[in-house]
Amino acid sequence: MGNSNFIDYVKLNLRSGNGGGGSAHLRRDKITSKGGPDGGDGGRGGHIILRGCKNQWTLLPFRYRKHIKAGHGENGSKSTSTGANGEDVYLDVPLGLVVRNAETQEIEHEITQEGEEYIVLKGGRGGQGNVHFKNSVRQTPRFAQPGELGLETWIIFELKVLADVGLVGFPNVGKSTLLSVITAAKPKIADYEFTTLKPNLGIVAYRDGKSFIMADIPGIIEDAHLGKGIGLRFLRHIERNSVLLIMIPADSNDIVQDYKVLVNELKMHNSELLDKQRLLAITKDDLLDDELRDEIKLELPDIPYVFISSVTQTGLDQLKDMIWQAIHF
Repeated sequence: MGNSNFIDYVKLNLRSGNGGGGSAHLRRDKITSKGGPDGGDGGRGGHIILRGCKNQWTLLPFRYRKHIKAGHGENGSKSTSTGANGEDVYLDVPLGLVVRNAETQEIEHEITQEGEEYIVLKGGRGGQGNVHFKNSVRQTPRFAQPGELGLETWIIFELKVLADVGLVGFPNVGKSTLLSVITAAKPKIADYEFTTLKPNLGIVAYRDGKSFIMADIPGIIEDAHLGKGIGLRFLRHIERNSVLLIMIPADSNDIVQDYKVLVNELKMHNSELLDKQRLLAITKDDLLDDELRDEIKLELPDIPYVFISSVTQTGLDQLKDMIWQAIHF
């Protein structure tokens, strides 16, 4: 998935349909010259409805579609005929979508299931026809209820990537390289910070035809939870990953301190992230000999770990086994 096509934030103007007006018709035909009320109700205005779609991975379709309008309901008519409802607008959205009110910034809903539907903006109700206003005193009401106006609002769509495992680490620790080696994904790779500006997804082939989804999340830096670097733009994606694979290079000056900083950034953004299972991958294993590797093992935190090298492709099978075990057991 190219970075240019991965859009994870859009702001849209939504407008639901007006309800149709009720009819004030009085029954008239060749037999009846002064019949009673028979005005029908107006149809409701069209809703704007979100629908979860597993085949959507980006908000790109909404990038140039800033204004979305639903249809208006039709007016009621004679013979208590109800007007047609306004046409609903269905928006197919990726799983992991967060709907946020643009004014209050409050989260209104999250789409997580295939086929899940959510009415993000309801259409106006249709007005009642004059038949509803007939009573013993008022036999022939010559009025009806107008339709309710539709609603208009600005809404924000934010996408949190859904993946089985998310790669977490500082910039330039080899996350994109690992993804390119064990999946068919082709992320941008270069020797400078923030090469990855958007999440990249790849499918990792496992044993016996099994597979799982891996997400390369843009690199964390200290104080990312305060918005430093590209901060909150990527932290929200980690919330949707089942397992977090923390990656620290073998040539780090202080592996333990790096691990603590990464975990603290997760905690400060959302303390619930610490409830997710964490795994540790020490990258650039090709730089180590047995003695250095044994020294590093003595300092590692008490979580499952593996030494890997994307260059020599050592430890990758063990890494897949460790991830699969974490996801399914």
